[in-house]
Amino acid sequence: MFVGSTGDRHTFLILNRHINGAHRLLTEAGFTARAHHGRTVYLLPPGTADDAIERAGAAAYRLLAHTMDCVDLANTTRYSAAGPLPEPDVRFRFTDGEVTATAGGIRAGILLTLHGFTPAAAGTRCTLEPRLDERDAVNTVVRAEAHLRSEDFDVSIDLGIATPEAIPPAPRRTTTTDPSTPAPQHSRPRTR
Repeated sequence: MFVGSTGDRHTFLILNRHINGAHRLLTEAGFTARAHHGRTVYLLPPGTADDAIERAGAAAYRLLAHTMDCVDLANTTRYSAAGPLPEPDVRFRFTDGEVTATAGGIRAGILLTLHGFTPAAAGTRCTLEPRLDERDAVNTVVRAEAHLRSEDFDVSIDLGIATPEAIPPAPRRTTTTDPSTPAPQHSRPRTR
């Protein structure tokens, strides 16, 4: 399961494999199902009320009983009862096969380097090794985000997907030579 957000503030959820009852659970919780590039994308529009986001999140959480393969990189599902979210201390951005991070301070920058980001000459901008495949890059961002949040940093992630229509098709699954070995599961859609 992959949860993300688009530049126009839609929240989207994609299941990488069939889970019995998931469609009903998600649509009853407020997601709209849309066929897109041969799979179903579940959407919450911008401006969805916090209580509706909470119901949708609870529905997605219930799916964890069926899969532990879950990545949540949606900025649109994060909110604070105390008011607007503060400006993030760290911004991650996926663009054209590159992952960058901008740190608002030295301590955040140090944490990024612990996760494999290399500081650029300019100072606050860091890049992730370009030789990493997409899955490893996403996993690195997930680990870095969790570490930063555990240290009370606010984090923002831009997947480089402007609108729901721009959500890329699922990557092709590679076949294996041993029929008893399952094909790899992809944890998120490809970004551009």
